[in-house]
Amino acid sequence: MTVTLTSSALGQAAPAARALDLHAKPSADFDAKLAATQALLQRAAAEAAPVTQASSLGAEDVVITHIINALGLAIPVFVLDTGALHGETLALLERTRAGSRAQVTVYSPVPEAVVQFVAREGKDAMYRSVPLRKACCGIRKMEPLARALEGQRAWITGLRREQSNARADVPPVDTSEPRIKFNPLADWTWGDVWHYIATRGVDYNALHDRFFPSIGCEPCTRAISLGEDFRAGRWWWESSDLKECGLHVKPTEGDRSPAPLSQEESPA
Repeated sequence: MTVTLTSSALGQAAPAARALDLHAKPSADFDAKLAATQALLQRAAAEAAPVTQASSLGAEDVVITHIINALGLAIPVFVLDTGALHGETLALLERTRAGSRAQVTVYSPVPEAVVQFVAREGKDAMYRSVPLRKACCGIRKMEPLARALEGQRAWITGLRREQSNARADVPPVDTSEPRIKFNPLADWTWGDVWHYIATRGVDYNALHDRFFPSIGCEPCTRAISLGEDFRAGRWWWESSDLKECGLHVKPTEGDRSPAPLSQEESPA
């Protein structure tokens, strides 16, 4: 999926332009999408507990957290602090923890595992090979994620179909894995996301104003340029079909059937 940016979006004509000014353009059916998202989150809280939101503190995730808070839903939020996040992300994390009605829990990697990996492979190991990059993601993201999801029946993500070709078929409710995954913004556009942020005054990551649509760890994220894919700034030195860290890669072996949802929750 390609995101088209104007020259002003790249800072050539209007370097001070904010993400709000550039992207807040809702779909014609935005109100219907919002209502469906609210209903899905309410259903998740009522029928799929225990359930939690996974937040990277990107634009999509701050929208979901805001809706959870606005509806007063009993859905806690967790953030993975990998030890390599941008300062802007960490600043937003602190503001979110201070202002969120929903509980926000931070999970970090095992310090010894990080120290041993860096000592063995070097701090720039992720640039040397895909296996080393995935090993770094495994230590900093996948292991903390497993702890964050322990005991949870379901989790909520900010996945959208528009984000990449690999996510083009993301359903609102994914029951194909052992743990139910709710994707309440699956059919939202980037313009929808920013329209919500603009009209509700939602706090967001300052890096979005510097042309970072997708934000991960600092060594593995850069701004994108005119005509580049939405996730081109993630692991940009790798092949375009490898831009996942493992958090949203479906298992291929040992799958178990998920706990059943009600008929209303089950996707058509």
